[in-house]
Amino acid sequence: MDVVNDYVQQLHASGLYPDKFVCHYKQGNLVELEEASTGKRHKVLTFCTNDVLGLAQSEAVKQSAIEAILQYGTSNSSCSVLSGRIDLHRQLEQEISAFKHLPHTHLFLNAWMALQAFVDGFCHLAINLPNFENTRETLIFTDILNHGCIVSAIANANNRSGKMFSHSPKVRVKAYRHCDMDDLSRKLRRYARPDDRIIVVSDAVFSMDGDIVPLPQMLDAMEPYPGSVVLMDEAHASGAIGAKGEGIYDHFGITPQSVIDRGMVPLIMTTFSKFAGSAGAAISAPNRELIDLLDISPTSIGTISLPPSVTAAALESIRQVRQQPELVETLQANTRYLRSRLVADGFDPIGETNVVPVILPPEIDPKAFARCLMEEFGIWISPIWFIAKPRLRITANALHTQAEIDQLVDAMSAVRLKLCGSAVQYTA
Repeated sequence: MDVVNDYVQQLHASGLYPDKFVCHYKQGNLVELEEASTGKRHKVLTFCTNDVLGLAQSEAVKQSAIEAILQYGTSNSSCSVLSGRIDLHRQLEQEISAFKHLPHTHLFLNAWMALQAFVDGFCHLAINLPNFENTRETLIFTDILNHGCIVSAIANANNRSGKMFSHSPKVRVKAYRHCDMDDLSRKLRRYARPDDRIIVVSDAVFSMDGDIVPLPQMLDAMEPYPGSVVLMDEAHASGAIGAKGEGIYDHFGITPQSVIDRGMVPLIMTTFSKFAGSAGAAISAPNRELIDLLDISPTSIGTISLPPSVTAAALESIRQVRQQPELVETLQANTRYLRSRLVADGFDPIGETNVVPVILPPEIDPKAFARCLMEEFGIWISPIWFIAKPRLRITANALHTQAEIDQLVDAMSAVRLKLCGSAVQYTA
């Protein structure tokens, strides 16, 4: 423990440890916060929630969660293999399948578990089967800026639970440059062997850069490899991009079926903690066999199923998105307005989605910037200081008004003037 104690003490002393807050009240985008270290309270306007459509506070969504508790209790208290599922699980899977245009879906407690279960199941076929031998290696390609849940799953692809239960061949993992489909093509040609099982996995919207994967070019790169799998993590794409908020395929005006027709296998991971006012995740696939495989993955067998209230909230949220496209239209309009205001005031927002990272000059501490915004202007945004280019991570949502966006940008300009001494323009 001496090493841990020394490390954490220096972490605090260096200013790298994140500030912690406790929320006492939420109404729309107004939040009452308590600083965990001091007990000081703030009433703030938030631009750091991932509740992009505001459905976590929808009366219909909250009522659905309450009714589920009254019918089923607060927990299923076991994994579905041992104790079965509730009908809400089946309904949610059906709703997601319709939303994502893939007929089969499997639920998980979160994205990390979903991706680990997929890697265990797909690469190692989950458990030993008498008289069945898997001799084909798996080759995984991953964007270098993929989310940590992807990185964790593929980093452990050769030594996690699936491998312990079988004697399958090794898994090879290759990274390609961020959203660079020429680099992906080159590495496919270099590393793919005739008998490889190929997977390309990527965020659809990248959570720290706010940009979108060039899916059409990715599919072009993969098409020469029949049977290859393209797995999209749509955590920040669902409800946010595409005319109907259906995500990456909707955004580009293509369908999963068109990918199947070209000889590839589209898989989509959906999470419920952003657009769906809930928690949990799901993987959708074109074939029942993959879902059956996920059912017997060690990650699924040893894990409790989604609680009734969480399931009901996600189910009602997705129904709301499908019934009310104006929610998505409002989010996208707010995104455009926020980005235009930031540019007009000399800031440097990168990406193109409602995740709006603003690059800061190296002399500005993002934590100091965010602290000033909170204490002097009552605005809460997320400072990012532990990656190569310090930035502010702002998220627009469907509940924001143009007046609130103006309030944010005006406050940011005032803080910039205070910290920099002049209204300098930020550049990446």
